[in-house]
This record gives sequence, structure tokens and C-alpha cells, in this order.
Amino acid sequence: MNENRIEIPKLQGHCCFACGTANPIGLNLQFYRSNESICTDITLSNYHEGWQNMAHGGIISTLLDEVMSWTIIYFKRIFFVTRRMEIKYVRPVLIGVPLTVEGHLTGEKRDPFIGALAEIFDGERQLLAKATGEFVKLAEDKMALVPEGLREDMVSLFNKFQKGGGENTR
Repeated sequence: MNENRIEIPKLQGHCCFACGTANPIGLNLQFYRSNESICTDITLSNYHEGWQNMAHGGIISTLLDEVMSWTIIYFKRIFFVTRRMEIKYVRPVLIGVPLTVEGHLTGEKRDPFIGALAEIFDGERQLLAKATGEFVKLAEDKMALVPEGLREDMVSLFNKFQKGGGENTR
């Protein structure tokens, strides 16, 4: 799924477990746009396992939630939180296997809600897990919960995204 691959910049120095560059035990996910999807590629190690040789379900849910979140960050350029997520574990997610996680926006929901879905595939494009999520845009009166420096960093990041990333085409 690398056709029309556009690398997506991310914040530096933050400690998010999934995408943070300053978290020594985090996943440090890198994202890219491929057509109308936001994707990340990762090979999980034994540090991410639940049962031997299989990824822990919490790590799988983190991957799905994070790619849905970056899909919203890129296409909507807003501040939001995850409201709910439903996951279906289809096949075992094995450690040591290259994975691609893909996110898409779903049909429009009534403001302030946003819908997204994510899927995890192995190198043979077998579906391993999928999720749907509902996210809620932060209301102006809740923006004070986001530290000012982070707000400024995120707005700067939004402005770095390539033109064409702001529309919902799916």
C-alpha cells in the first residue's frame, strides 16, 4: 500500500506511547498518507507480546486507536478525544511479522462527532484486526485542558500537512 506515499510530519519531543519521539519504551510510530488512508508500518517484538509469539491485545488496540487518531489529525486538523472504539480480532497478530495499519474516515457524523476505522494487515494483506471508532471534537471551553505549548505545536503541525489533507473524501 505504498502507492502515492506521502510522509506525515509529527511532533518531536513528546512522550505519547504510540507516536512520541521522547518515550524510550514507546512505539515511535511514523505515519504516511497513501491515497485516502493514513498508515503506519511496524514489526512488533517480544516486548509487545501477550501469549508467546502473539501481540498483546492492548498493543493491537493502541495501534488501531492511534492510526484512527492520526487519520483525524491529518484530514480534519482538529483537537479531539476518543469516545469509543470497537475492536474485532480476526487472526492472531504475530510478533516479528511486518504489519501495516491503515486508517480511514467514515461517513460524516453530527458535529462534534467524527467516525473512523482502522485495519491491521500482515505482509500478505491478510486482515488481522479491525476497529471502528467514534471521536469527539474538543469544545472551546475544554481547550484549556490542552497545555498551551501543545496547542501551539499541534497548530503548527496542522499547517505543515500537505494541501488536500483537509477534506473528507471517504
